[in-house]
Amino acid sequence: MSAKASDAVPSADASREEVHAWNAAILGEYRAGAGRVGGVLTGMDLLLLTTTGARTGRPRTAPITYFRDGARYLLVASNFGKPHHPDWYRNLVAKPEVTVQVDGVRSAARAVVLEGAERDRAFDAVSAQYPFYAAYQDGVTRTIPVVALTPLDRE
Repeated sequence: MSAKASDAVPSADASREEVHAWNAAILGEYRAGAGRVGGVLTGMDLLLLTTTGARTGRPRTAPITYFRDGARYLLVASNFGKPHHPDWYRNLVAKPEVTVQVDGVRSAARAVVLEGAERDRAFDAVSAQYPFYAAYQDGVTRTIPVVALTPLDRE
């Protein structure tokens, strides 16, 4: 039986290239499995986030775990516990208009970085469900951002 990308997540010391290769493999699994990915991601909700590259202006798609918050989707920019933010986060900060695909449905959305008490409440709720996010936060000096995506048809 061959290993799949979803059998493990990149470590905090994985190179940028390794993370990009993992994302590409997860995208392939996601698309082949009609939005489902196995391995360590079994049972987690995944969406496809397409941002505009902050430097290149080109579309960039990444598979991201998400959490529902009413009509919004919450994303945690943990970057697997790395000391810096993920590329997708830097892209959406530069241009908050994004495209999101959930359960095969694509829609335009607007990204807002949560701050203060709202960020803390969201992070605590997500960490209660998936404690590895708290472990990631404990392992870095940066505050791991939480982003709310609101589909434009729900604003």
